[in-house]
Amino acid sequence: MTAAVSTVTKLEQSPDGRAQAPRPFGWRDKFGYMFGDFGNDFTFLLQSTFFLIFYTNVMGISAAHVGTLLFAARILDAFTDVGAGRLIDVLPLGRSGRFKPWLLRIMVPVAAAAILMFSPFLQDGGYGARLAWMVVTYILWGSVFYTLINIPYGAMASVISRDPGHRASLSVFRSLGGTLANMAISVALPAVVYVQISGQSVLSGERMMLAAIGCGMLAVVCYLLCFVNVEERVQTPAKAPEQRMGLVQTLKTLVTNRALTGLVLGALFMLIGQMLLTSMMAYTYNEYFNDGQLLSLVNFIGLAPTLLLVPFAANLTRIFGKKEVGVTGLTLGVVAGLVLFTIRTDDAYVFMAGYAVLMLGIAALNILIWAFITDVIDCQEIRTGERNDATVYATYSWARKLGQAAAGGLSGWALGWIGYQSSAGEGIVQPQSVLEGIYTLTTLAPAILLGISALFLALWYPLSKKRVETNVATLKAAHEDTAQP
Repeated sequence: MTAAVSTVTKLEQSPDGRAQAPRPFGWRDKFGYMFGDFGNDFTFLLQSTFFLIFYTNVMGISAAHVGTLLFAARILDAFTDVGAGRLIDVLPLGRSGRFKPWLLRIMVPVAAAAILMFSPFLQDGGYGARLAWMVVTYILWGSVFYTLINIPYGAMASVISRDPGHRASLSVFRSLGGTLANMAISVALPAVVYVQISGQSVLSGERMMLAAIGCGMLAVVCYLLCFVNVEERVQTPAKAPEQRMGLVQTLKTLVTNRALTGLVLGALFMLIGQMLLTSMMAYTYNEYFNDGQLLSLVNFIGLAPTLLLVPFAANLTRIFGKKEVGVTGLTLGVVAGLVLFTIRTDDAYVFMAGYAVLMLGIAALNILIWAFITDVIDCQEIRTGERNDATVYATYSWARKLGQAAAGGLSGWALGWIGYQSSAGEGIVQPQSVLEGIYTLTTLAPAILLGISALFLALWYPLSKKRVETNVATLKAAHEDTAQP
């Protein structure tokens, strides 16, 4: 039997005080939601791109200490992510909804924390002071403020519209925002923050801080654009504490939710495969093909499939379903990786073509992944009778962070396994066995990981197109029964 639900459609107040329906979902919501991820990535990509080199080369922190912080923070995030999700779910609704108010509350703190994280104030201080500055500012930015703005932003997609097609388009535009931000930061910032000193390229601490200030200001603007253009149409008043499941009981229902566990495991292996592939491309072109200058073109080709799919992804999901499109895309990626592994090409451009197909397969799932989560949230509501949008999203968010951490470690460990030697010293030439190992890590290894991901989605994740449509109809009927006039 379907559990009772209490979600209602948001009703606006007209000037004469009468209730009226919210404006229809449209392009304004799509572009507004896209700007939300722009805002996220102005600090997230800044951190992921420059944090390690800033603290090793500018602040003089041991790389081992930086790595330890990044790993330990993922453990901490298990508590802060889920805790933030639970907090957001149980607090009373704000005037603009459950999730939108957090954009205004946290946009300035998260930007300020990012600026502090890249401020070289203690550059000449003692090692302990520099280490403490790194730990405090990173935890403040990532485990506190970024968590408190990213989780409500991600969960918000489930209440902007009930329509699966609308949610798919929100996921597409979110992915588009992240891709454009990635291109902007990876192309523009290196030219700003690196300077030539005695013929060597050096990261400037002062310029890095100015870049962080600029990114922080742009993040605030993007969050504001998201806030004013996106509307929460489905609102769930918080239940009294005695009527809600406790945290432990809620977590038990999440662990037994096949939709959530299937998505987490499928996305986890996809993410590890993707990050292993992209991190190995620098070694593939610099070492195996001996042409590192082609990496600029390769990096663009890696992002291009997302841009290519933007006009078609929402329609594909409406016709075939998100699960079906994702599994098909992963299968395409597996085939591309296996073909490249089998042919062992020495032509850099032939390899580039295969890489483009592989990334197209990954993009077919990646561009829709945020819409998968909204389907999982609906499934959780039907199973339990409670809507825990932020808690579900937070659980997925933490699992994704674990995948990113695992992928980062795997890349370094794998190079050690194949016997790779740092080329920093002159005269070091990698033996053929190492070159073959690099080629395998860029073709066969991602293909295997993507294949595992496809199996989890195909065989364990239960939300097919038909099942999603059934869930939407069930919730729509329940919402209509409980909607207030």
